[in-house]
Amino acid sequence: MDERERTGVFRVGAPTAQDIHKIFSHVFQALREKGYNPVDQIVGYLLSGDPTYVTSHRDARTVIRQVDRLLLLEELVRCYVELKLK
Repeated sequence: MDERERTGVFRVGAPTAQDIHKIFSHVFQALREKGYNPVDQIVGYLLSGDPTYVTSHRDARTVIRQVDRLLLLEELVRCYVELKLK
């Protein structure tokens, strides 16, 4: 099939678990590079909603704000349950 005949896929809606994992990984690395404790900073952001807990280094602040905080929390709890409680 010719490349021009392929249908492009445009996804709208909730981010996947993989999307959220990539976001956390990116933000975690950016915070670490700047010398912050990534866990403390991410918890601060998730609890308060204040994006200044996340560095703007490598656009981490912009990246983490692409996903609703409740979805981020939901994915964290889901991963914890799967890893620690099953």
